[in-house]
Amino acid sequence: MSSPTDPPKTNGTNSFEASAANGTRRSVSLPPLGGNPSTLKQGTSPGSFANPAEIGGPRSFSSPDTPGMPQPSTKTAWDFMPADWSRVDGTWTPPEGFTPVTQLEHARLGVITPAMARISEREEHLSPEQVRDEVAAGRMVIPANRVHLEHKLDPMCIGRASRTKVNANMGASPVASDIAKEVEKLQWAEKWGSDTMMDLSTGGDLDATRTAIIKNSSVPVGTVPIYSMIIGRTIEDLDKKLILDQLKHQAAQGVDYFTIHAGVMRKHLPMVSKRLIGIVSRGGALLAKWMLHHSAENPMYTHWEEICEVMREYDVTFSIGDGLRPGGLADATDEAQLGELSVLGELTERAWRQGVQVMVEGPGHVPFDQIEFNMKLQRQLCHGAPFYVLGPLVTDVFPGYDHITSCIGATSAAYHGASMLCYVTPKEHLGLPKKDDVKQGCIAYRIAAHAGDIALGIPGSRDWDDELTKARAALNWERHFELAFDTDTARAYHDEDLDVDTDFCAMCGHDWCSVRISKEIQDFVSGTDADYAWDKPKISAALTDEQKEILQKRGVLSPAELHRLASKTRATMGEEADKAACHSDLTDSEQAISLQEENLAAAEITGAKPVIDNAAALVP
Repeated sequence: MSSPTDPPKTNGTNSFEASAANGTRRSVSLPPLGGNPSTLKQGTSPGSFANPAEIGGPRSFSSPDTPGMPQPSTKTAWDFMPADWSRVDGTWTPPEGFTPVTQLEHARLGVITPAMARISEREEHLSPEQVRDEVAAGRMVIPANRVHLEHKLDPMCIGRASRTKVNANMGASPVASDIAKEVEKLQWAEKWGSDTMMDLSTGGDLDATRTAIIKNSSVPVGTVPIYSMIIGRTIEDLDKKLILDQLKHQAAQGVDYFTIHAGVMRKHLPMVSKRLIGIVSRGGALLAKWMLHHSAENPMYTHWEEICEVMREYDVTFSIGDGLRPGGLADATDEAQLGELSVLGELTERAWRQGVQVMVEGPGHVPFDQIEFNMKLQRQLCHGAPFYVLGPLVTDVFPGYDHITSCIGATSAAYHGASMLCYVTPKEHLGLPKKDDVKQGCIAYRIAAHAGDIALGIPGSRDWDDELTKARAALNWERHFELAFDTDTARAYHDEDLDVDTDFCAMCGHDWCSVRISKEIQDFVSGTDADYAWDKPKISAALTDEQKEILQKRGVLSPAELHRLASKTRATMGEEADKAACHSDLTDSEQAISLQEENLAAAEITGAKPVIDNAAALVP
């Protein structure tokens, strides 16, 4: 019989036998396993609990369905071909003289474009052929206006077979506009992990701002063209010519995808009359006003085929807008929202018939329990076209923290089927995001997207995490910080309490450091990876300007302590500055404990934050 300390014994399936302290045994079964997000299958985790990968099928990377969830559509873009194409011996053939323009049309002809080849390089788990086939099926889009490709655009894809993407919104407003600052925010968003960006400018020189952003952007750029359509006029003046002229103009500038709110119909307007917050989409509200004024149907819906012609000419991707998305939990998953989603499915079919790429936008504010349903209903109604969602926010009462409120919902959305997540910043509902708000929004959504990819078992998605785990296990602080997504913040937070790279941190101290103890147990592999071994403890380097700014904003350390951390040199630290006396290899635990206790006692007397002048106190 196994002892209570013996590890569980797997039986080769997805279950293991465990024994309790009283000697009783039981079999514990795991759910069916999908892919392993670790390329090398490192560690002891059994792998993803998601469905097995089905690239080339309707589920791609997907979560198991809760009972009652809508099932995937059995149709793809192949079921909505142009009327003048013919099917001969199982192969679709275009009319004589046809020249493919869009990524979708090339894919339908079996062509692997340079953009598809580049995407395969960036998405290492996908072959060029798989990228092509997913684009042909309509389950993947490559937003790459042929004009933007002449600038700095690095082609990327959005689809459930690929990693989850993140979009950052920005743009000038009537009360705050500065082209240079918008370009700076674009570059800042790219640095912090945005895969695309949307220019939502409604003030200043919209044309000049858009041009500057496109020329400086290596990621796809999207817009909501109706904003520019009504500059200098009222929404009631909108007509077919204004719509098509502005779309042609922005397409010629190089915009990669357009949000067009064509799914808001006259029949939906009575459905929103009892909503707590009505229509929160700017495009949706503007078009609702137009319809009521003219007693006519949404012109974006009416002129959809003409709009598609413009989009096809430049290979602009549709991001079909959700003009009736809920603006609060009380209005989520209601008749208006779902009614519009059904129309978005119809518009998807019509765009595919014109050879235009399509993704679909989604909510918004959705209770956590309703997110899976929303993701999987879209998968059914829109035949697997990529879903691009805002959040969703899972509660309404945390303004100032909605980047956190929403990335909780975004993680669930990514796991249950969303292909791209539109970030929310701390300024959501409150004002125009500034530079640091953009950073916070991007990081929150990179967390959500990355967590979703790992949960889905996308190959290689956990490799980065495993490397950081090994660095952490080895107590290799330098490598730990190098691998951190935000190296400066990780290093600054560490040095705020203990600017010595030693074999424990300020959270646990020497005697209580479980990682140090595990590393010393010879039977464990933890912390023994030779690639992460380090020679000796040392005083950390001086804070960089970025790290100093991070700690200044936190307002925890005194100016004198910040100055010391930012100006450390051998002259001020002494010749032996790289020998940290508190390290367990160089001193006994009593000295380390003594230093910590002195610091804590001083804090209790003064009420101040404990701060050890590590450079002076810990170096002999």
